[in-house]
Amino acid sequence: MTLPPTKGGTGFAPPANQPALRSPRSGVQRLRGYRLLWALAIGVFVLDQITKIWINARMPLGTYGPPGAITVIDGFFYLVHVGNTGAAWSLFTGRSGWLAALALATLSAIYFWRHSLGLRERIVQLSFGLLCGGIVGNLVDRLVHGHVIDFLDFHFGDYVYPTFNVADAGICVGVGIYLIHSLRTPQPAAAKNDRLTP
Repeated sequence: MTLPPTKGGTGFAPPANQPALRSPRSGVQRLRGYRLLWALAIGVFVLDQITKIWINARMPLGTYGPPGAITVIDGFFYLVHVGNTGAAWSLFTGRSGWLAALALATLSAIYFWRHSLGLRERIVQLSFGLLCGGIVGNLVDRLVHGHVIDFLDFHFGDYVYPTFNVADAGICVGVGIYLIHSLRTPQPAAAKNDRLTP
């Protein structure tokens, strides 16, 4: 169907009942829409890698307990240097390559399902910023060292909490925030975001 010419005869105008088309959002505008997520992800990743570089330079791999470990709070908090080829709490030990592939798949899934996850919401960006920064931090470890560098060692009386790192903390806190948000939100905000996002 040919659109009628405009009054000046130099172009075409849409019919009166047809809404004007919105110009597509640029790549920069789309990135800015997720700026909190990006800022947190980069912040967690940089802090995670800086602390691991320092630990790697400060003490050899396998340092746990005296005399090599650093006592921060005696009987409670120590800095150590251990390698974890598994996931959290040493699950799937020895499957570092498989876990690296799983991390890449998770990041891809977050990207492709970003609208369904409601990533336009600030609280969701907060949780996924922490999560993605942590995933990338541990992924770099697996690719570079073949294991994840863990160094934060907490003791609660006779119970020793599994050694972890900044990336692990980001992942756990991010997942926790998202779960609490999901339980408190009867209807996900993703539906509204899908309608608003081209």
